[in-house]
Amino acid sequence: MKLNDITDNPGSSQARTRVGRGIGSGKGKQSGRGGKGQTARSGVRIKGFEGGQMPLHRRLPKRGFTNPSASDINEVNLGRVQQALDAGKLDAAKAVTIEALVAAGVCARSRDGVKILGNGELTTKVSFEVLAASKSAIAAIEKVGGQVTMLKAAEAAPEA
Repeated sequence: MKLNDITDNPGSSQARTRVGRGIGSGKGKQSGRGGKGQTARSGVRIKGFEGGQMPLHRRLPKRGFTNPSASDINEVNLGRVQQALDAGKLDAAKAVTIEALVAAGVCARSRDGVKILGNGELTTKVSFEVLAASKSAIAAIEKVGGQVTMLKAAEAAPEA
């Protein structure tokens, strides 16, 4: 075998189209750009342009609102906490905090804090130090002998 015998698989690469090389090529005269005018030139920027009519994206009213002071919190159900306790990823002797939940893989990242929700069943006595908890979650935690400590938003968010 020689270097000049090496070829690529047939059909794997296609030769580039050479435009503007006569009418017989199929891409001659105007090179596939249509007629004259702005779109026949380079550097065209007319996406959304409607021929001078007010474009649709400017005719429609602005919608929505982003609250700059909204807190981004993790929501964790009691059933998910119990799964982590059963698997040995959380220690029932220590308080369940956002750092412990992230280390256990229950939450992906800490964000601004965590809120405990009452979905699922908790059977282990455990204490929580969280930003918030629903009434049903607090009732379920206290039913098995645990306790809930609510943190302020500044305490809940770990320093970055």
